[in-house]
Amino acid sequence: MELDPTEMKPVLNRLRRAQGQLAAVTRLIEEGNDCTVVVTQLAAVSSALDRAGFAIIASALQTCLEQEDPALDKAKLEKLFMSLA
Repeated sequence: MELDPTEMKPVLNRLRRAQGQLAAVTRLIEEGNDCTVVVTQLAAVSSALDRAGFAIIASALQTCLEQEDPALDKAKLEKLFMSLA
């Protein structure tokens, strides 16, 4: 199953923002910033990655339901969801 590039554009944008946030976290640590600032920014990166992952799974689920893809069964879907927990 392939992901729809149109649906993945917002996901890619979110991942690019998260990549920038992660670079900022690295810089904050290297500069010796306050731990609360670092942890807050790290939490934002984590949330962005989670949201991107859920968007990908939701898109895959919708595609599978529309195409009745037997390759993605209930166990595989559960494993995908749990990998983000």
